Amino acid sequence: MADSDSYLKWAACLLDGLPPGDEERLAVIRTPIAPSSEQIAAAVAGTRAATPGAEPPEVLSARRLRRLAERFQPDAILLACTGPVVDVLAAEILDGLRPRPLLVSGLPGISVPATEKAWRFRSGCDLFVVHSTREVAEFSALRDELGGGGQVGLARLPFLVHADAGTALPDAPPRDRVVFATQAKVPRRREEREMILLALAELGERRHDLDVVVKLRARDTERQTHNERYHYERLWMDLSAEGRVRGGSVRFAVGPMHEHLSRSTGFVTVSSTAALEAIAGSVPLLVLEDFGVSAEMINMVFEGSGCLGTLEDLAKGVFRTPDQEWCEANYFHDESGADWQIRLRELAGEARAGSLAPARSLLRGPQDLAARRRARMRVEVPPAMLRVGYRAKRRVRRYLKAIG
Repeated sequence: MADSDSYLKWAACLLDGLPPGDEERLAVIRTPIAPSSEQIAAAVAGTRAATPGAEPPEVLSARRLRRLAERFQPDAILLACTGPVVDVLAAEILDGLRPRPLLVSGLPGISVPATEKAWRFRSGCDLFVVHSTREVAEFSALRDELGGGGQVGLARLPFLVHADAGTALPDAPPRDRVVFATQAKVPRRREEREMILLALAELGERRHDLDVVVKLRARDTERQTHNERYHYERLWMDLSAEGRVRGGSVRFAVGPMHEHLSRSTGFVTVSSTAALEAIAGSVPLLVLEDFGVSAEMINMVFEGSGCLGTLEDLAKGVFRTPDQEWCEANYFHDESGADWQIRLRELAGEARAGSLAPARSLLRGPQDLAARRRARMRVEVPPAMLRVGYRAKRRVRRYLKAIG
């Protein structure tokens, strides 16, 4: 179960790593951040969920999810959702299933530094999947300190492209594109986002041989995991109207990141996980440090990577390659060390035998009940309120406010 575009992409790719013969079903839980049909198609592109004849992931209500779980009695349920939704699904919607399935959760991208919030919301799950040896160490330390939760399993970020840097396919497209991957949460300030657009525009004016692309997570009318107050495409139109940029120097696009990276000669971001996809595809990159390197900017993991750079570097088209030692500790470990599937099968066997002790959620106190009730309402928003559009968004906000 996924609740947003980024979690859906992670879930589809993670399930693709299961051996042939395993049966899986991918679906979306209906919440105000549920992806559109176009976002769903982009998220599952290149996975088994997008093979010819496969049904696209269904958007389910909480009640429908419960009925399906009772009917199919799965060995395991992957809760690929934002923290509050994971908590309410594990503690209420799926509680009391017999036989009790193994509950698995995780985070879809960079999770450094490990946070108490991420662990607490997912402490009702039996297996927590992360993607680097550094993350395993940090979340295991949190578990030992706070208690709750189950095992911590190591995976390889499933959407990383395993490419040979020295091999060029004969039919490969020309690499003439510089891609900026947006991030909804950072930078937060309007003027900071405008600075990025101005640097991209300067690059586009300097290098007419380059296709400078702003890769959007979602169009302005679409929902995503986190709200984006200052949408880049809207800011660009304002800058263009003010005469501060030339309209054709930068273009905006959506679609699967791997398709953009296959054409890229350079990649830039503030903190997007797509930086890891660029590294895997041997695309030189920049992680912008102009706005700080911190947990708040979600880019602290790139300290020591050799990839940090500035807006001035971007405007000049200067990109970098990462340090190998940093790569081994952060997301590019040997795949033989990944143990999440081993843990999955062992725990699923215990669940089938009825010997798996449920994970102990840390969100059991009276102070957590009101927040959980609000989260439950998020998975029970009437379908008519989920139509895309500004007025629909206002209706959803009013509805959620009215129910507390």
